[in-house]
Amino acid sequence: MNIITSKANNVVKKAKKLHQKKYRTDSYLIEGWHLFEEALSSGAEVISIFALPEYADHLSGCKQVYWLSPDLLRDLADSKTPQGIVAEVRLQQEVLPEKLSGKYLFLEDVQDPGNLGTIIRTADAAGFDGIFISEHSADLYNLKTLRSMQGSHFHLPIYRLATADLIDLAKKSDLPIFASTLSDDSIDYEKLKGSQNFILVMGNEGQGISSMIEAAADQLVHIPMKGKAESLNVAVAAGILIFYLS
Repeated sequence: MNIITSKANNVVKKAKKLHQKKYRTDSYLIEGWHLFEEALSSGAEVISIFALPEYADHLSGCKQVYWLSPDLLRDLADSKTPQGIVAEVRLQQEVLPEKLSGKYLFLEDVQDPGNLGTIIRTADAAGFDGIFISEHSADLYNLKTLRSMQGSHFHLPIYRLATADLIDLAKKSDLPIFASTLSDDSIDYEKLKGSQNFILVMGNEGQGISSMIEAAADQLVHIPMKGKAESLNVAVAAGILIFYLS
């Protein structure tokens, strides 16, 4: 068994570049056994596998496996305590449907990778049909986002779309837009009538939804708060609304 120990190895150097968004044009890295198994079960194309030699039996049927020393794998991984495996996965390009039917989520300029991943995972758990993220939202393939999603991006389609295009698609599909914001025109979310088809919009952590979404929304909603906190974390607020509407 050939064990790679040098950071100068070309295969490892090329893989490590995938930590940077500009190099993730065709593939991205995942880390840990759970995400690796999710990738395999979903039929995603695994290009390369980087693992510790002690897991040779677990990966006996896999191709393109590179065995790394613990120090080198730790350098390639992003977490403080890597689980012994990192894999390069082919990016799947989702084809935007001409018309929508079902329950969708639009994350408009959600900046924090942890928030983005947690909300997507929550929508997956609630049985939503798809996710839209705006052009200025966090990177879907950031390793922190991927850890927060826990494989949910393998379960449902995720599209990156400008706000104006999302509004046009909603109109073409006759889908009402429900947008979370605190304003004089918003209503208590529990007064919102249920619907099998809609787009729920969650906005930026600091600025909330855009004026474009506010103007286009069929209904603005808010979550009443009995305490003195000024606002809820966007992932917490999304969880409340997602499960209420699911």
